[in-house]
Amino acid sequence: MHRIILASGSPRRRQLLDQVGITHEIIVSDVDETIDGPPAHQVESLALRKANTVHDMIQGNAVIIAADTLVYIDDKVLGKPNTPEDAFDMLKLLQGRVHAVYTGVAVLHVSDSGVAGHSFVDISNVHFRKLTDKEIWAYIATGEPFDKAGSYGVQDRGALLVDRIDGDYFTVVGLPVAKLAVLLRNVGIEVWDIKA
Repeated sequence: MHRIILASGSPRRRQLLDQVGITHEIIVSDVDETIDGPPAHQVESLALRKANTVHDMIQGNAVIIAADTLVYIDDKVLGKPNTPEDAFDMLKLLQGRVHAVYTGVAVLHVSDSGVAGHSFVDISNVHFRKLTDKEIWAYIATGEPFDKAGSYGVQDRGALLVDRIDGDYFTVVGLPVAKLAVLLRNVGIEVWDIKA
């Protein structure tokens, strides 16, 4: 039985691993998330930074899974809003338009023979429907936007804002689980064999 660690405090990522039957423990990395460069570089680098930080916190063999997600539009990265006004500005920018969601995933396989690192980036395009200011403020009033990149969560009431997604829905949520399963298989872990 492999010790599987999710290097994230995200309840959405934890729920996705639970949903697909990957028994895991949580160790939050609390890394500095300041990084420059193209969005794909940012999410992949931050996922690797989170995984490596947790690696430094543990002993023994383990498989560490880390991820990072960002929203990208008009050559700008949209992070988590600090205020309701920030959330409004982001959602106003996204409404009626298409934006890209980048999720980087890193897996560190720590074994007696050493540490093997693997990572990938997945991108989905999200089409927002046109929204009124009243709808945007009503969504902000739910409190959902404040811990989410781009000020929305597609898996919650933010689904009401989205017209369609081109790509993997789970990339938008923050962890493309099917692609993660392939990566895990490449390091010798078959998710179908994991027992709760």
